[in-house]
Amino acid sequence: VQLQASGGGLVQPGGSLRLSCAASGFTLDYYAIHWFRQAPGKEREGILCLRPNDGSEYHGDFVEGRFTGSRDNAKNTVYLEMNNLRREDTAVYYCATDVRPDCYKDPGLYDYWGQGTQVTVSS
Repeated sequence: VQLQASGGGLVQPGGSLRLSCAASGFTLDYYAIHWFRQAPGKEREGILCLRPNDGSEYHGDFVEGRFTGSRDNAKNTVYLEMNNLRREDTAVYYCATDVRPDCYKDPGLYDYWGQGTQVTVSS
């Protein structure tokens, strides 16, 4: 089971980014994928979780309708679309799975993690 996150970069406040999380070694269709982030000096926090029926759970109060998750089962990839980015969104973004259909807020319950992709929001 492997996850590879990509798509991060430097973006100005108010800008947008789309992150990708490509899975290998298993099929995404039946399992939940959770997006987390971790800013310097802060704990890892949940953003949103994509359930296998394509429904999403939003765990972070900061999402406020700005972040949207989606999946492309044909590509075995999930996405995190981020709009109206703020400086406080600067963090390393991770995708994770427990190869189960359930979503958990506690990052400690996830066994498999992508390597993380840096998002920096700055002018």
